[in-house]
Amino acid sequence: MDATLTLSEEELYNKRNRIRIAVSLFFFCQGIAFASWASRIPVIKERLHLSEGQLGTILLMLPVGQLVTMALSGKLVTKYGSAKVLRIVPIAYALVLCSIAFAQNAWQLGAILFLFGVTGNMCNISVNTQGVATEQIYKKSIMTSFHGAWSIAGFTGALVGLLTMNLGLDTLPHFLIILAFVTANTLINQRYLVPGKSPQKEKRSFFSKPEGSLLQLGIIGFFSMATEGAMFDWSGVYFKEIVHAPEKFVVVGYASFMIMMAIGRFVGDGVIRKLGRKRTLQYSGILMFVGMITSVVFPQFIVCTLAFMLVGIGVACNVPSIYSIAGQNKNVPSGVALAMVSSISYLGFLMGPPLIGYIAEVFSLRYSYGVFACFGLLMVGMVGRLSLFKETQSN
Repeated sequence: MDATLTLSEEELYNKRNRIRIAVSLFFFCQGIAFASWASRIPVIKERLHLSEGQLGTILLMLPVGQLVTMALSGKLVTKYGSAKVLRIVPIAYALVLCSIAFAQNAWQLGAILFLFGVTGNMCNISVNTQGVATEQIYKKSIMTSFHGAWSIAGFTGALVGLLTMNLGLDTLPHFLIILAFVTANTLINQRYLVPGKSPQKEKRSFFSKPEGSLLQLGIIGFFSMATEGAMFDWSGVYFKEIVHAPEKFVVVGYASFMIMMAIGRFVGDGVIRKLGRKRTLQYSGILMFVGMITSVVFPQFIVCTLAFMLVGIGVACNVPSIYSIAGQNKNVPSGVALAMVSSISYLGFLMGPPLIGYIAEVFSLRYSYGVFACFGLLMVGMVGRLSLFKETQSN
């Protein structure tokens, strides 16, 4: 657990449901803040007169901010505890979101997005560390439900963005509403987070060679998040250029993927408790492969919609599972372990979409999806070989 508890285990167990609600709401707040920014990208692009190329370059600043502060986030959570970090960083994240509305040119937007990535990563590591601690109180898998709350926040943020734009609200009032919500949640629910701070373990550099198990977990996460990135950024293009769906239906592929990923995260804990993490991850890899390869072989509207649903189910439990396992590492503090695994995993999310584009440029988009289908099989093989998964099925 990430905490040296100031409350007895019995007291924590009695308050476990309220703790779970609080942690879920912190996941939700992070998700709705990010989705609110995403919903306003077209408006901001138009206001700043950015070309597609300029916007693409500027958008890279967000993941750069996340990646360069992975080590710092892990150290902060380890030193002060995730509960203390979460008293500050969600509000800081929302404040940076509001500052996006004040950007007057491309370089200002890029600098603010870098800070958005920095604060977002601190939220990510600390809230996932809380998720691991809460899961250990329950002594059963509940991590995927937390990530389900993040997915629901993505839908909610998109709807709020659509509503505020239809009401004629500018970007700043929209983001101030999110700031108010995040601040209220932080003030109300911080007291219900798992208290304490990480016990002091052997000091080690974040950049020292990671444990083999953490490295392998990161690679499994890389395969899953690369697939997620491909679906987020390219599913609409795939439906338009390969499936030849009507313009108003090109979003169906993305929507089918997102809906099934969210559903999968809410039912995933029950599946993990029944099958164990090893078999769940292996079946997930198979679903990723089958879904992706089906969309390549049969590029018809209905078939691809169903295929993208399979991919959504396939990726749903992967990242929550590897984060949960990493956070329980006995040799590395939870915050540092999560930062290590997140660093490798997030490279997949960052590199996946451009890799799809490069392969498509040389061959075709169908071919690139075929290559990414192999990630599911590689994940199955790695999970089968990793001794870490020789665990009891109830873990």
